[in-house]
Amino acid sequence: MSQFKLYTRYTRQEWQQFQYDGPEIAPVQQLSDLVSLHDRLSQRDVREVYAPLVHYVDIAIRSAKKFQDTKDQFFTVYPEQPVQTPAVPFVIGISGSVAVGKSTTARVLHQLLKETYPNRKVEMLTTDGFLYPNAVLEQQGLLKRKGFPESYDMVALVNFMSMVKTSRESLRYPLYSHEIYDVVPNEYGIVDQPDILIVEGINVFQLPQNQQLYVSDFFDLSIYVDAESRNIRKWYRERFDLHMDLAQNDPSNYYYEISQQPREEAHEYADEIWYSINLPNLVQYIEPTRSRADIILHKADNHAIDSIYVRKY
Repeated sequence: MSQFKLYTRYTRQEWQQFQYDGPEIAPVQQLSDLVSLHDRLSQRDVREVYAPLVHYVDIAIRSAKKFQDTKDQFFTVYPEQPVQTPAVPFVIGISGSVAVGKSTTARVLHQLLKETYPNRKVEMLTTDGFLYPNAVLEQQGLLKRKGFPESYDMVALVNFMSMVKTSRESLRYPLYSHEIYDVVPNEYGIVDQPDILIVEGINVFQLPQNQQLYVSDFFDLSIYVDAESRNIRKWYRERFDLHMDLAQNDPSNYYYEISQQPREEAHEYADEIWYSINLPNLVQYIEPTRSRADIILHKADNHAIDSIYVRKY
């Protein structure tokens, strides 16, 4: 059965008409600062795609709150001692291939939600920091499998997500740098009791080895950013070229040595990474998790979202 049978497909033209009597969505200020190196996004995209998406998220947040309130009423035996479950973060998971633009989606949605809910704390993190450090991957013979499920400390990620949902304390998580191509030693991001948390990464819908919980079990809403693999490869090459340009005069950059080579040789290196790591990872591990998403945002070859799939049940 096709995964898409689980979804209702809306064209961009249909989707942009959807709205309800909810918060007004304003244009994103300094939009270019939120767009990834190789990606493209305009205020028109915000208006036609992301504004209805924020309205949909608002419906989901209201529904979750109403469901929790109803549960509390159900379990209240004595009216003078009402059950009041502590508020937990509404967690949005965003997944998709390397270079598909999921980071742009996460950042734009994060900004829009902050503006839509000025009285709520909206935070965002990427799961890249839960990769094992390069030294550990090399020691375990996994450096050439970097990005595959076994290269992530999924136990730590699942435990972290469990704490997000159950802890009343601020939590720290490891950070990753694409400039050094490694987890940053002794540096951490902080999640401090958010009302809404966006979690972005290629692995967030995958089942950890020898674990009974998906990371997505902690999500209240999940989004998959989709595109044809040939387009993702093209975008990966474009992003690679931009990394080469940025690294040429920066010896501390991971890509510096590669950037000193003739560009044709650098492209051969990029193609090797794509065909030996990124494409197999997409086909074997990332794309098969697409059906776990509540919403699929499909991108055309020009980066524009042309179809939106919403899960029927």
